[in-house]
Amino acid sequence: MAAVFRVMSKPVVAIVGRSNVGKSTLFNRLVGQRKAIVEDTPGITRDRLYATASWRGRDFAVVDTGGMALPAGAPVQEQVRRQAERAVEEADVILFVVDAASGLLPDDRDVAEYLRASRRPLLVVANKVDHPKHTGAYEFYELGLGEVIPVSALHGLGTGDLLDEVVALLPEREPDAATTPGIQVAAVGRPNVGKSSLVNAILGEDRVIVDPAPGTTRDAIDTPFVRNGQSFNLIDTAGLRRKARIDEPVERYSAARALAAVERADVVVLVLDASGPPVEQDQEIARYTLEQGRALVLAVNKWDLVSSTPKPDERALRAIRHAMRFVGYAPLVCTSATRGWGIAALMDRVVQAAGAHNRRIPTGPLNRALEAAEQAHHPSADKAGRQIKIYYATQPQVKPPTIVLFANDPQLLTEDYRRYLEGRLRDAFDFQGTPIRLVCRPRERSGAQR
Repeated sequence: MAAVFRVMSKPVVAIVGRSNVGKSTLFNRLVGQRKAIVEDTPGITRDRLYATASWRGRDFAVVDTGGMALPAGAPVQEQVRRQAERAVEEADVILFVVDAASGLLPDDRDVAEYLRASRRPLLVVANKVDHPKHTGAYEFYELGLGEVIPVSALHGLGTGDLLDEVVALLPEREPDAATTPGIQVAAVGRPNVGKSSLVNAILGEDRVIVDPAPGTTRDAIDTPFVRNGQSFNLIDTAGLRRKARIDEPVERYSAARALAAVERADVVVLVLDASGPPVEQDQEIARYTLEQGRALVLAVNKWDLVSSTPKPDERALRAIRHAMRFVGYAPLVCTSATRGWGIAALMDRVVQAAGAHNRRIPTGPLNRALEAAEQAHHPSADKAGRQIKIYYATQPQVKPPTIVLFANDPQLLTEDYRRYLEGRLRDAFDFQGTPIRLVCRPRERSGAQR
């Protein structure tokens, strides 16, 4: 599948520099939320992280990046640098962040030379100037890159002046035509099941860093793109381990962002490893998705490790379907990120699940379907001979579809009959991919009791 990849329609402001100069702190300050992980450890940020900022009536995208001047050798470090270089290539304005507390270092000079060759509008931002009389910013004029703007990203000092300069450099662009919000899609799963590789395969480019070591992805990485005229926002997340095994602060932040990505998604793509059956953690992620009322698609990745063809093998999938039977409404797609298998089918299922998640059924067809279901299979009676009688139903909300049943006594609705009604509604209205919430309430009586 060839995705038409587009990062942002807004102007792009890239934050770059060597490691540990406070780029992520500045990013969070400019976008007005703690979106990037901030920890006093070099190399926390790895992938490109996007968010929208607004100043003086202008909206623009801000990109956080990992350190550009990293020691050569480690594959992950090389990928971090390439991600930062891609941010520079797409940027309309570059914020070159340096550390006024530590002064001008050789790595700063290396980054400055690279940025000088990029020929992009650029501002030198001397961070960690925590007092107006601090003079540590002056030596950065030696780089010959123009005005140096002192700020304290941590305390917010000087950031208004910085934003004034940014807005002055933004290109004039014609307003975008009105667009519908994209489908929010979160790729989640255990560490090392191939989430980032699958995201790159969907996008058709190395958007996120891929490495065999678990824990490579740390932030929740948002990427808007367009496929067949449909807008999406694809969120790559950190691998989710059992809570008992999460002890490092960075991993706790990463896990929290992954769970938050599920909460803001329309559709969750749960990535499973085809080389083994689902484990308890896979089931826990699926249960959390169900609890949050999000649509779900199961991507059985690394299918090339168990099959020589992309065609699904039902015998091989039997154990997966059984383990995930409590979310049996979720379509299952066999994928191989490395070979490109199943990518188009996966995105088709995502679109279908998003449509089902947002489907509203008119009251007339809804009640006719429920009446047919009751006639086909009457509810069983309790020990006192009473059985539930559903008078009518409405659907007050979507995402997920929520159907309110008005009945004689909600306590008479058994779990078996609830599942039966849900199955009939799925068949009648194509609710594949989304949970359905059935809420049973007593009918309001205005006259004599029935």
